[in-house]
Amino acid sequence: MWQKGVAEYLRTCDRCQKANKYTGKRLGNMIKIQEPRKPWEIVHMDLVTRSYNECLEISEGSSKTPIFLLCHKDDTAMDTGLLIWNRVTSWNGIFTNIISDRDTKFHS
Repeated sequence: MWQKGVAEYLRTCDRCQKANKYTGKRLGNMIKIQEPRKPWEIVHMDLVTRSYNECLEISEGSSKTPIFLLCHKDDTAMDTGLLIWNRVTSWNGIFTNIISDRDTKFHS
C-alpha cells in the first residue's frame, strides 16, 4: 500500500518534478520492430569506438548472434559497406532490414 502512496507523492510533487526534469535532446518516437521470419532477415548494427580503431558489431535479429568486424575510424561508408558485403552478406544472404544508430557510415 505505501508504495502506491510514495509513487503518487513523487508524481505530484512540484519540487520533485522540477528536480528530475529531463533537459537533454528530445528522443524520437519509438517504433515497433517486427519479428524476423527467417534468420538474417533483420540485423542490428553498431560501431564500437575505442581510441583509433573501431569494431563493427552486427547481430542477427532472431538469435541475437553477434559478429564483430574490425575496421578503421577513417573508413568511408563505401569501405564499411564492402566489409559488410564481403564478411557477412556473402555468407548469410542479403538482409531485408538493417537497424542501426545514425552513424554517417550507415547513411552516407
